[in-house]
Amino acid sequence: MQFVRLVLSGFKSFADPTTVEIAPGMTGVVGPNGCGKSNLTEALRWVMGEASARTLRGTEMDDVIFAGAEGRGRRNLAEVTLVLDNGDGRAPPPWTEAETIEVRRRIERGQGTQYRVNGRPARARDVQILFADAASGARSTAIVGQGQIGQIISARASDRRAILEEAAG
Repeated sequence: MQFVRLVLSGFKSFADPTTVEIAPGMTGVVGPNGCGKSNLTEALRWVMGEASARTLRGTEMDDVIFAGAEGRGRRNLAEVTLVLDNGDGRAPPPWTEAETIEVRRRIERGQGTQYRVNGRPARARDVQILFADAASGARSTAIVGQGQIGQIISARASDRRAILEEAAG
């Protein structure tokens, strides 16, 4: 499975609908401080089933909803969609035959989260299994968050080796 597109709306600093095309291969997100790089990574983790608000730098899950800014009112919902190319058929059943898989997670303030996979309601566990079986997921070592590169660089040789061995599988 290959990530193709990430669509965010009302998620953290992304108040307006934003689409990020993801090219094949390794993808890096670069930009000045405060432009939303970490929020993109967190949106990816969130749509893949992250259940910990703390991991997403919040205290409760509603914290992922755009809180407002000067001249911009807060939003009452956030939605993130991840589109996957499943041309290799690596997705687990019942999605093995689907050429494209669209995973959508939506949260309304005070209402909780809803998942949809290819337009059908899904459970958080279903989404987590979808990505776990593909050796990815919200806690995957393939997603490197803010500060993790610095931790690797400053780690002792034995710790660095353990980190790299875990990432290599």
